[in-house]
Amino acid sequence: MSQRPFKVLGIQQIAIGGPDKMRLRKLWVDMLGLEITGNFVSERENVDEDIAAMGSGPFKVEVDLMQPVDPDKKPAVHATPLNHVGLWIDDLPTAVEWLSANGVRFAPGGIRKGAAGFDITFMHPKANDEFPIAGEGVLIELVQAPPAVVEAFAKLG
Repeated sequence: MSQRPFKVLGIQQIAIGGPDKMRLRKLWVDMLGLEITGNFVSERENVDEDIAAMGSGPFKVEVDLMQPVDPDKKPAVHATPLNHVGLWIDDLPTAVEWLSANGVRFAPGGIRKGAAGFDITFMHPKANDEFPIAGEGVLIELVQAPPAVVEAFAKLG
């Protein structure tokens, strides 16, 4: 295996699902003080999410509070309370190419714009014969870090 040609910089987001995002808001916004910074609704992805945030600048972490648009359709964003973890990546296309070549399974959809406007893709939660490495039950989102985030994390190192 060649040397990894990209870096995981830090946590970009966690996504929490439930049948009613207002119950999630009660904890994360009302009790813990996170600020709602946006909303994203997609019938194709069966999600209605409020984007809450903690921290600021390049170290801001999103907590996406998600409920399904239709609880009887897939994907069932509420069926797994911790829906996925998002990781900042310094070079997303290179990461996907290298990880795929080394046996990591990705979910369908490829690299695309995510709810927060960054390029994203998802590592599949389950491995298969062709791609024996996956999230072992956890959906993992890889998020292209913007230049300010890459620079801020470089200063920490």
